[in-house]
Amino acid sequence: MEDKELQLTEHLEELRKRIIISAIAFIIFFIVGFIYCVDIYKWFVKGLDVKLLVLGPSDIIWIYFMLATVVAIVGTIPVLALQIWLFVRPALRPSERKVTLTYIPALFFLFIMGLAFGYFVIFPMVYKFLVNLGADMFVANFTAERYFRFIMNMTLPFGVLFELPVVVMFLTSLGIINPFVLAKIRKYAYFVLIIIAVVITPPDFMSDFVVTIPLLLLYEISINLSKIVYKRKLTKAQAEELEVDSAKHNNGTEIN
Repeated sequence: MEDKELQLTEHLEELRKRIIISAIAFIIFFIVGFIYCVDIYKWFVKGLDVKLLVLGPSDIIWIYFMLATVVAIVGTIPVLALQIWLFVRPALRPSERKVTLTYIPALFFLFIMGLAFGYFVIFPMVYKFLVNLGADMFVANFTAERYFRFIMNMTLPFGVLFELPVVVMFLTSLGIINPFVLAKIRKYAYFVLIIIAVVITPPDFMSDFVVTIPLLLLYEISINLSKIVYKRKLTKAQAEELEVDSAKHNNGTEIN
């Protein structure tokens, strides 16, 4: 009983350490984002036809905090992934440690790809549709807060969704899920992804199609990658069993 309590205390202490390191990384990247906030702001509005408005001093500081937070999230993702890997590493085999470690850079690059897809594909499409929708009725004046909140709503979800293949591979390597489960729930996953695509895009078929297809492809890619990881895991397990059986047989022969 005391040994279990000691192990639990050690695990909690290790988890606390990983959380603190991730929090420190977030703060550092937040400060960097805050320092370069003006340059980031200019990059986002360089192609904008209208001048953004603020309704009060608090909106200005909100823009600073929001842009700095985005920079902090992007920068902290690889650090957080590494800390998670270090936390679960003791429970992994040496071969599993090498494989799962490669997921960390992939996690970061897929998140960036998701943000790029949301910003360069989805955001312009939705933005133009909404502006043209009210062109004959309204004068388009945007507040900075609403504009950047709109950008975040169009980009951050795709950054998260694009992580799906790596997350699935990681969970498969840990034995938490397998490709058979993913294939079994495919129709439910498709339904959820289609709903997400319809909700975040303008109400026209082309926009829904442009967003839905990449999301469904991501899910299929996740299933196939899960199959690869699962087969490799089974092959290694079978090889290890053969080695154990061979060792037992050799030991029995030597005793005889």
